[in-house]
Amino acid sequence: MLVRDAMSTVVLTIGPAHTLRQAAALMSARRVGAAVVLDPDAGGIGILTERDILNSVGLGQNPDTERTHAHTTNNVVFAAPTWTLEEAARAMAHGGFRHLIVLDHGEPAGIVSVRDIIRCWAPAREPAPAL
Repeated sequence: MLVRDAMSTVVLTIGPAHTLRQAAALMSARRVGAAVVLDPDAGGIGILTERDILNSVGLGQNPDTERTHAHTTNNVVFAAPTWTLEEAARAMAHGGFRHLIVLDHGEPAGIVSVRDIIRCWAPAREPAPAL
């Protein structure tokens, strides 16, 4: 199975000036765990994850004043839609992250997460056995 078969095409894009609270609200509303941050001043495409927001709040930083640019990962590993799920899982395991931005012709086309991969690999849920 390929990344394009598993990825979410709901790509939330935000800017570097969004506050962490704004980013969290947008991520929550769209039920996604990561946002693509478009910041031409910092190299173009970055990623902000729920863990980045959690780490900031855990440090006591104010989500109403902290800006996404200070918490964005700009050294991003990108996936291609034609990667296998094994390649994506290997990149995630090697890099220690749970989301990959999928680029198609240099533009964000989707995001694939560990959860997406597990959903594809795991058998469909079966009803719990009766006790």
